[in-house]
Amino acid sequence: MDTASSRTVARDPLDDPPPPLARPAPERLLIWATGLSLAAATALVGCRAIGVDGVTPVPQLLAFLPWSLLPIGVAAVFTALLRWRGGLVWALVVLAVAGWYGLPYGSQAGAGAQAGAGAGAGDKAGGGASASGPEQAPVARIEVLTSNVEFGQATLGLIETVRRERPDLVFVQECEYICAQLLNTRIPRADYPYRHIVKAGHAEGSAILSALPLTDTEGIEGRLSMPGSEAVIGGRAVQLQLVHPLPPIPGGVGSWRRELGRIRTYAAAHRDAPLILAGDFNATRDHAAFRAVLDDGELRDGAALAGAGRTPSWPAAVPRPLGAQIDHVLISEDFSVRRARFLDLADTDHRALLVELDLRAPARR
Repeated sequence: MDTASSRTVARDPLDDPPPPLARPAPERLLIWATGLSLAAATALVGCRAIGVDGVTPVPQLLAFLPWSLLPIGVAAVFTALLRWRGGLVWALVVLAVAGWYGLPYGSQAGAGAQAGAGAGAGDKAGGGASASGPEQAPVARIEVLTSNVEFGQATLGLIETVRRERPDLVFVQECEYICAQLLNTRIPRADYPYRHIVKAGHAEGSAILSALPLTDTEGIEGRLSMPGSEAVIGGRAVQLQLVHPLPPIPGGVGSWRRELGRIRTYAAAHRDAPLILAGDFNATRDHAAFRAVLDDGELRDGAALAGAGRTPSWPAAVPRPLGAQIDHVLISEDFSVRRARFLDLADTDHRALLVELDLRAPARR
């Protein structure tokens, strides 16, 4: 027997080529990072789709939902470059859903079908957008201004704006003691004889000024004052409610949700009468709690009806179109919107919102 022929040559394992499907470590790391970013985006978009605001950081990120398109798009590019087919399909699906919810609000809800282009600072938009169905003749035309003056710092700018624009109703948030004093002394009583001012410090003070007859009402309970009034406009009694719930800061989401729930309850209780809710809602249409206010109160967003549903109002310092629209004028179906404008005021992180409304006669039954 030839023992030499039975010998086998020993092979060094280090000489074997790598498995054909193995990826270099940097690629595997990029796939993991991309997958994690897509998982976070999926959770955010999923909360929007199923109608829940979730917990921190979801409520905070939902305010800026349209801008999630950028990181999702970047993730989609990485999946393509990495030749990760499953990840690419995942990214494109999330991108499509986020893109749908990032459309202007009127495009999704049908509101403002007759409205014009979006309105920026000093721009005009809309042209009488209203609810579907035959429109009743208007009995009055009014302008409503809402402004968060950031602890009273923008009070002088607000006073100048009120003198220039001469709105019929003015809703002021974060109007502390000096703000209240300036409103009383520098805005003539002859122009705004009716006032409901809650004097308080820091962000808790609020004010409603009116050129129309006003009767104070109980308002809504909240950490920040939310006074209410009833005005007689065109012979009709109109409920006016200033809105300023707590913001959804980390650790305070429960309080934010609870106060928006009180606003929702108020809106539902007054949905059979002409109603205006105006102020800093600390929420956008992408928050389920805000949509519940609209739905239960059968309300519509004045800016959205005027074609400015995505015009940002906060933070004012960031370049547009960045930011979120958290300042709103919500109206019952008794009103139609002629135009909406967002105005820049110095020394506040909010832009003011001015909406021109027509109040219609009661529908005939």
